[in-house]
Amino acid sequence: MIATATPGGSRARSWVRSLKLSNFRNYASLALALDERMVVLTGPNGAGKTNLIEAVSLLSPGRGLRRASLEALPRRGGDGTFAVAAEIETRHGPVALGTGIVNGPDGVEKTRRIRVDHEPARSSEALLDHLRVVWLTPDMHGLFRAAPSERRRFLDRLVLAIDRSHAGRVSAFERALRSRNKLLEAPSPNGQWLSALETQIAELGTAIAAARRECVRLLEGISGANGGEFPKAELRLEGEVEASLATLSATDAEDAYRAQLEARRYADKAAGRTLNGPHLSDLLVIHSGKGVPAAECSTGEQKSLLVGIILAHARLIAELSSEAPIVLLDEVPAHLDEKHRSALFEALISLDCQAWMTGTDSLDFQELGDRAQHLSVHSGTISAQ
Repeated sequence: MIATATPGGSRARSWVRSLKLSNFRNYASLALALDERMVVLTGPNGAGKTNLIEAVSLLSPGRGLRRASLEALPRRGGDGTFAVAAEIETRHGPVALGTGIVNGPDGVEKTRRIRVDHEPARSSEALLDHLRVVWLTPDMHGLFRAAPSERRRFLDRLVLAIDRSHAGRVSAFERALRSRNKLLEAPSPNGQWLSALETQIAELGTAIAAARRECVRLLEGISGANGGEFPKAELRLEGEVEASLATLSATDAEDAYRAQLEARRYADKAAGRTLNGPHLSDLLVIHSGKGVPAAECSTGEQKSLLVGIILAHARLIAELSSEAPIVLLDEVPAHLDEKHRSALFEALISLDCQAWMTGTDSLDFQELGDRAQHLSVHSGTISAQ
């Protein structure tokens, strides 16, 4: 379910008061004390700036801003384990969040552990009860020209921040699809089993499509509030289930999807995959002012569009939850001209969030002055500027 704002509630903010790392990336050990201001991390390439904000991103569900495998996170030369721990201030008071992998009876465990107030959590979605984190990295700048799967993953990340059940639905949907595809490979598939799987796929797939549509609708309503420097993005969802939801009730759309799955069994069997559903949908982004698809815009325009979407998403989270999220921006100011850099800083100040920003040149952040805590990063060590 999409989160809703608390009636009459005033906006608060989540922020990291302390961050502790153990055997994470290039940090053997780190204890960082912070206040609620923005955090600026500057230093040479390879010093560990992105590693720090990646650690913060792991305090949310998923694989973090790099989408790295667990095996890539422990420090080289360590024992294969790592730990990220943080004290977070929230509108409901302080909370301790932690994650990492540990040694078990049979060696290093293969799954990431999550702890909330030092107690084990059942899943990483529990982190969303206390903290929302959004981010933008240089790797995302090619999003508009990438494969549709990248845009679906991007959109699902946006949905998850306002609907904590979304990741579970997507995972269950993908498992059901794999089971159906495998069953269709059999010489004589069991019809009852196929029908049961198709009922599950239709239910989950329609819910996924509906959550994506609602997120896009909400973002559309808020993306014009970024000021004149960042262009308004018009967002469109392309997909069969999404299209049916535009004219049918959720129940009727689910029934139509289930009927399509049944009718296309032979085509799907021949293709070796399911040929319709939200796993094939695409997010299209249009530069609203020019009426041009983002994929056809200049590199600078694409970056501005993406910044605008991230800012709109952060503002949406703040409005729905009455609590501003933490915003992680890796090397983003360096890719903006002076005018857009100033507009970004003003937008972050207006959002009243704890933004973490990285860069190689401290002059890019000089405008922030004492509104940020400026830290130098060199070979895995941190010092105040």
